Amino acid sequence: MEFNLEKTIRPHLVGMKSYSASRPTDDKDQFILLDANENPFGNYNRYPDAENVQLKGKLADINKIDASNLFLGNGSDELIDLLMRIFCDSEKDSIMVFNPSFVMYEIYAKMNNVAVEKLQLNSDFQLIKTEFEEALTKTKAKILFLCSPNNPTGNSIDDLEFYIQSFKGIVVVDEAYIEFSPEESAVGLLKKYPNLIVLKTLSKAYGMAGLRIGVGISSPEIASFINRFKPPYNISSESQRLALQQLQNEKEQAENIQTILSEKEKLKKGLAENKEVVKIYPSDANFFLIEFKDAEKVYQKLLDANIWTSLRHPALKNCLRLSIGKPAENLKVLNVLSEI
Repeated sequence: MEFNLEKTIRPHLVGMKSYSASRPTDDKDQFILLDANENPFGNYNRYPDAENVQLKGKLADINKIDASNLFLGNGSDELIDLLMRIFCDSEKDSIMVFNPSFVMYEIYAKMNNVAVEKLQLNSDFQLIKTEFEEALTKTKAKILFLCSPNNPTGNSIDDLEFYIQSFKGIVVVDEAYIEFSPEESAVGLLKKYPNLIVLKTLSKAYGMAGLRIGVGISSPEIASFINRFKPPYNISSESQRLALQQLQNEKEQAENIQTILSEKEKLKKGLAENKEVVKIYPSDANFFLIEFKDAEKVYQKLLDANIWTSLRHPALKNCLRLSIGKPAENLKVLNVLSEI
């Protein structure tokens, strides 16, 4: 596939030099560091490794890629915002999303004064290929966001490669929940499609939401350019250290994912027996989208029992998004719902 990165980037950024925060990443104790106006005293007195060398090395091993394919963000949200600022001119360009999907795509677009082109999903929460192809004939979109498994619906998008190969700009496949899915990661398509960016996170399957680490995977050319313009110290020293520590526990992570999937099936069975439930939508994630007879009533009943759920997507009427919790938490949900 032919793709010209320089013609896709906002023109004034192509030759722009970025801020350099380079300093030794290993054996810092051998150096006297007087370059960054830091306080010489304290446990956290030094800036983090701006290149995230060790963390990128581990993530490269996990994803079977090279570290040059990686760029990291303070959560995937920061990367979504950064991609729009790098590729989209305000009041000129747009992004393409489907609806319903992750609301932050649209929010960051509005913050950057970038238009949003929406494609409605069908009743199975799938894109309609003919409508997508028609949209491509008149689109001004520079970025296509494909969330799969999709949030808040939970399903994977069928024939993902069709949409990747059809779009001529940047295609972002957001895989925040891919570790819970039987589907293959889009990372395997990177060599075939140089315009592809895959977003992952350590917040979901890896259980590190509090560390705020979003993972971007792309061609080395795109990754290099994004690394030039990301904030220089966007991942804290402690987040990098703790993430590396947690990522060593591969067996524990695999066991936790299996426990979540097992609990998911138990919860689905219990929900199916509740008369207030209209439909449980298929899910490849660690949550369910559930249609109730009266979602507001169910939401309030759960809230009264100190159980927080999600009732916030404007495109989904009478639906709650319910995450899979610990066994006792899931049982409490079923017990509360049985009282309605």
